[in-house]
Amino acid sequence: MIPPQEASARRREIEDKLKQEEETLSFIRDSLEKSDQLTKNMVSILSSFESRLMKLENSIIPVHKQTETLQRLQENVEKTLSCLDHVISYYHVASDTEKIIREGPTGRLEEYLGSMAKIQKAVEYFQDNSPDSPELNKVKLLFERGKESLESEFRSLMTRHSKVVSPVLLVDLISGEDDLEVQEEAPLEHLPESVLQDVIRISRWLVEYGRNQDFMNVYYQIRSSQLDRSIKGLKEHFRKSSSSSGVPYSPAVPNKRKDTPTKKPVKRPGTIRKAQNLLKQYSQHGLDGKKGGSNLIPLEGRDDMLDVETDAYIHCVSAFVKLAQSEYQLLTDVIPEHHQKKTFDSLIQDALDGLMLEGENIVAAARKAIIRHDFSAVLTVFPILRHLKQTKPEFDQVLQGTAAGTKNKLPGLITAMETVGAKALEDFADNIKNDPDKEYNMPKDGTVHELTSNAILFLQQLLDFQETAGAMLASQVLGDTYNIPLDPRETSSSATSYSSEFSKRLLSTYICKVLGNLQLNLLSKSKVYEDPALSAIFLHNNYNYILKALEKSELIQLVAVTQKTAERSYREHVEQQIQTYQRSWLKVTDYIAEKNLPVFQPGVKLRDKERQMIKERFKGFNDGLEELCKIQKAWAIPDTEQRDKIRQAQKNIVKETYGAFLHRYGSVPFTKNPEKYIKYRVEQVGDMIDRLFDTSA
Repeated sequence: MIPPQEASARRREIEDKLKQEEETLSFIRDSLEKSDQLTKNMVSILSSFESRLMKLENSIIPVHKQTETLQRLQENVEKTLSCLDHVISYYHVASDTEKIIREGPTGRLEEYLGSMAKIQKAVEYFQDNSPDSPELNKVKLLFERGKESLESEFRSLMTRHSKVVSPVLLVDLISGEDDLEVQEEAPLEHLPESVLQDVIRISRWLVEYGRNQDFMNVYYQIRSSQLDRSIKGLKEHFRKSSSSSGVPYSPAVPNKRKDTPTKKPVKRPGTIRKAQNLLKQYSQHGLDGKKGGSNLIPLEGRDDMLDVETDAYIHCVSAFVKLAQSEYQLLTDVIPEHHQKKTFDSLIQDALDGLMLEGENIVAAARKAIIRHDFSAVLTVFPILRHLKQTKPEFDQVLQGTAAGTKNKLPGLITAMETVGAKALEDFADNIKNDPDKEYNMPKDGTVHELTSNAILFLQQLLDFQETAGAMLASQVLGDTYNIPLDPRETSSSATSYSSEFSKRLLSTYICKVLGNLQLNLLSKSKVYEDPALSAIFLHNNYNYILKALEKSELIQLVAVTQKTAERSYREHVEQQIQTYQRSWLKVTDYIAEKNLPVFQPGVKLRDKERQMIKERFKGFNDGLEELCKIQKAWAIPDTEQRDKIRQAQKNIVKETYGAFLHRYGSVPFTKNPEKYIKYRVEQVGDMIDRLFDTSA
């Protein structure tokens, strides 16, 4: 049971809470009443605002629609006026542009093209909107006249400003083709930059609006003419330089001429003159700088002309490549891309055909030279062929995209030159072997035969063209002829492309064959001489000439590729002929040889028979010595070293034998007139022998 006090306290607490809740409830009711009142007021305000907005909308919308209609009407009026102005302007195009079109585009291309654009638009307008209008005919005629003027201007610009490239500039360009600094220079300026830009603009307009391709024909005809004239001018430059100076101009020998290029000289292929001068030195100076006998007739005039033609052709080939490259660069700016290859093909035809024709003429001349055994003329093919092969990659690159017939012209010429070159090599070897033994053609002094000098001259020339000559031989499948097996590793996929080592072996075998044929022929020719001693001198001179020529050049290394003992063999031949010659003196020394002398006791008076024998010995020696010295003085040994060697050896033998004889019988009283028989002292005999082989003595 709860105590009364706690119950009373509890009741009071509950009553207080109830009172608080009633007060809270009363507050909430008052708040709800105020909220309802505010809501009613807000609804009333919104209803009033909505009513006013509806009234405003009903007033504004009609005004807005009216304004929009007015704006549209204004825009339509403005567009109509603009269209009318535009249409009316087409009717004035003819009169506005006629004067400009009549005066032409010269000096005012920008303005002229602007007028042509207006005429083009007028034509399009009348064609679409009024095809029967007389105005269409007016603007059409004006457009055609303007197009013709542009075509004429294109031709005029190309004709007036296309210049032939000067020979000096071309030689300069070719001379510097390996110079990096030159390669970085600007390309050839075929047209001034301002003119080029006008030409480009006209060509683009003619393609886009003129629907005309005739200007491309005009372009290639004019540029083709300039290309052809540039190359012909270079060729003429070589001829004039040769005729004016007396010596063929070549960049390989810089001179002081005003028009001579100053840049690095061209790496010039070997020429006939180089080998001829070297061999002429061998024959005329005896391989040692001293003058000796020779029956070789100089062919400087003809060979100089061959050099001029060869150099000119080689330079023209290089010039064609450079000019063609430059022409293609120019063409890409002027001619549309899909017409570039065809136009370029047409552009280069005349110049290329000229080069090919000249090359064919060289081949034809070489064939004729082979028939008449003029192999020095055939040598012009070698530097040209080598240059064509070296230039072929550039040729192929330049002609890329041209017709097959154009691309095949150079390979065809190369094949023809290889064929005629191989024929020349083969015929030359046969000619050396079969050259007839003509007595009137033999050197009376026993010096080097013309056949020997010509053979060495020809072989010497091949040194500069080892790969070219080797390829010639290989291209004609001469490996079987010379017993050279074809190693698959030495050939590429091309039937005419052989390794350098194989070409060298093939050429070495060929040279050995020529030398072998020459040796056999010389042996045969030596039999023409009735005197065995002169025959020996003849063979000695020729063998020694061949040996020294081989040693003084790279021929000996080339021969050694397939014949290691060639040098030793020639030395043995030379010594053998010296020994044969020395036997000619036996008929002199045998008279005074000890084995043939009478034996007598000192102080004992000689019998008549013994005195007569001594007289015969002295007379036989004197007559033999005088006869041999007289005959052999007219013989020739051009090589000073060999001449001195042979003289000294013979002098030692004769002086020793004669000295012993003179010592034994000089004081013997075998005659009352000793001066009649003892005509020479020992020193005099030596002096007489020293004058052998010397026509000036």
